Amino acid sequence: MSVASAVTLWLASGGIGNITDLSGVLTAAGIVTGLVGTDLILVMLVLAARIPLIDRVFGQDTAMAVHRQIGKPALYLILAHGVLLTIGYAMADGSNVVTETISLFQGPDMALAYLGLGLLVLVVVTSVVAVRRRFSYEAWHLIHLLSYAAVLIAVPHQLSAGGVLAEGTGERAYWIALYVLAFGSIAVFRFGVPIVRSARHGIRVAAVEKIAPGVVSIHLTGRNLDRLQTAGGQYAIWRFWTGSTWWHAHPISFSSVPTATSARITVRDLGTGSAAISRVRRGTQVSIEGPYGVFTDAHRVAPKLAVVAAGIGITPIRSLLEHSALRPGEATVLLRGSDTEQGYLWNEIAELPGMGGNAVYTMLGARPHGLATWMSLEALNRGVTINTVFPDLLSSDLYVCGPQAWTDLVIRDGRAAGLPEEQIHVERFDW
Repeated sequence: MSVASAVTLWLASGGIGNITDLSGVLTAAGIVTGLVGTDLILVMLVLAARIPLIDRVFGQDTAMAVHRQIGKPALYLILAHGVLLTIGYAMADGSNVVTETISLFQGPDMALAYLGLGLLVLVVVTSVVAVRRRFSYEAWHLIHLLSYAAVLIAVPHQLSAGGVLAEGTGERAYWIALYVLAFGSIAVFRFGVPIVRSARHGIRVAAVEKIAPGVVSIHLTGRNLDRLQTAGGQYAIWRFWTGSTWWHAHPISFSSVPTATSARITVRDLGTGSAAISRVRRGTQVSIEGPYGVFTDAHRVAPKLAVVAAGIGITPIRSLLEHSALRPGEATVLLRGSDTEQGYLWNEIAELPGMGGNAVYTMLGARPHGLATWMSLEALNRGVTINTVFPDLLSSDLYVCGPQAWTDLVIRDGRAAGLPEEQIHVERFDW
């Protein structure tokens, strides 16, 4: 819709009327690719702004998946914009591409546009999975923030070059509104709301409890934490204000539903950042952004509930089950671990008030080498399948949380068993 509006406004302003020869065709194509590419980049920023309406309807993981999918096409369109315009201008001037490029660099606005293009290339290249894995999350995130700068420093050339967005036109008003929406959303929902919310609730670390090797529960205290209106299964972006952790925000699920004065998250040491927050001291000030996520019982569509959790994926599952009003026989829960040390919070699941009369199973043991399965070798040898674990699977909502590759295998089996997509619930935190 946004892309169509941008192109329609350009056509309505008589943009196609300037096409009289090949140079005009190339110039027009360059303008259109630039408009569409810029529009997509601004849409990407809106998707990354964590707007509550988008989160409630689609979930931030879905919004960010679309954000990532748009990245490459947007870059290709911006690159095509520069190439087509340069060739079109060169043909119109009777010069060559090199001379025309040098001429374009003479204007300060165009120099900024080329700088913005270079930053976008850097952001997209470092977002490719094979490249991204070579960076720490912190380094990658810092580079990714350059996309904001890339968009902003390219604005002057849009308003001054070529007269496409001439003052007083509908096009100019549309683009200014789109920029205000994108950057206004980021300012409000990524910065303003979290700052106000954190100050209002005054969250601090009350205690750090070790529950297994490399795993801790961080108990938090604050004011009116129930007014966060956290649903079981949701997560928040947490920032711990210590010298070693203030610069890194962590997406971590609630491992219990907050009360008026307390909340809890459970963290596994999966890298430098999570290891550092597991060592925070009592009294440490904490900022919160959220809660976010659609991994809640509000999105259930089936009469029964099937749950599979592995490793630290137990945390949103535990709060989901705590928050759900379950009837006896409604839920079946499978807790998966390679060994008993991975039984984080398992002892709490059966004790939840809503779990009376519902089934809780455990599956321990390593997966077989060379076989793509989420189950243990011992379970496979006994003939266990997803249907034997969940005999009412097709009339259930399937909630899955664990390592991404493992989760994908559970979902694969669910789909193979005929489970509709709307009954599969998963939320991803991978970057």
